[in-house]
Amino acid sequence: MNMKRALILSGIVLLAICCAVIPAQAFTAKSLDVVVKEDTSAIITFDYELSWFENIAVFLRIADPGVELKKALEGNFKKPVDVIAANGDRSQFVVQGFASKNEQGATTTVRTPTLSFKEAETVLKQYWFAPLINPDFSPDVTKVTFSDGYEEFFYNQDQIPAITHVLNLESP
Repeated sequence: MNMKRALILSGIVLLAICCAVIPAQAFTAKSLDVVVKEDTSAIITFDYELSWFENIAVFLRIADPGVELKKALEGNFKKPVDVIAANGDRSQFVVQGFASKNEQGATTTVRTPTLSFKEAETVLKQYWFAPLINPDFSPDVTKVTFSDGYEEFFYNQDQIPAITHVLNLESP
């Protein structure tokens, strides 16, 4: 009986050591979709995968991806952010005044801000579990769509440059 208990205890200790020493794959950004509206607000949809560890934290309400991403967006853009929806694999937000707009005569130019995911890594390092995970914040694909339908794509980048686009206001 003591031998069986010792084996079980040893297994638990070994598992705990492995979890503490081997970083687990963590938050993985899959896609980021930014739709810039005519009023310069943007609807931002972020698809991601969470590790088993993070899913447990979400399930136990220790961490809320929507709240954490909202804080990061507000810190980055210095603009109000509303959470439309958030769950274990997708969060969607509205950012008021996301882009800037310049109208001169018949020409309307819209400029988006730079999007950087580097700040997310800095924020994550503040959590006690940071040494246990290995996050990937650069989305596999980022798509920015303007109100006239123009799109730009970026792949596996942790920083998306500002985009300046002259709107095509003619009806199709």
